[in-house]
Amino acid sequence: MRTFDLAPLYRSTVGFDRIFTLLDQLGGGEQTTYPPYNIERTGENAYRISVAVAGFADSDLSVELKENTLTVKGERKAVEEKKSAEVLYQGIAGRAFERRFQLADHVQVTAANLENGLLHVDLVREIPEAKKPRQIAINGKPQIEQKLAA
Repeated sequence: MRTFDLAPLYRSTVGFDRIFTLLDQLGGGEQTTYPPYNIERTGENAYRISVAVAGFADSDLSVELKENTLTVKGERKAVEEKKSAEVLYQGIAGRAFERRFQLADHVQVTAANLENGLLHVDLVREIPEAKKPRQIAINGKPQIEQKLAA
């Protein structure tokens, strides 16, 4: 794969650090596939991330949101049990994991629940009123003159 040098862009832009970091992450490093997950759109501004966490209890999992990064961690607590049977094949992975998701601005986590071996994290994009598009009246008079005339 080709690599791109983003250094000239760093010198001439301000405030785009997050975008450059995301571009750097896309190009390098090996991608892990454990645990598998789905990202689905459940509404116009609603999303759900479902992570397959078979064998993990809710006490083994943590979900953290920090600076537009959603981190899902899983680590099974060591429990000393006497196993009555010998495991001949272990296909269900129980290893610790950490999965990170980059969220867009104004995306908030609304709920997280564990159901049938799937951890569901519900997200919603709430755009503040100041950021929403608004109509500007086109008149020949400034706003102050309109208020005085009324």
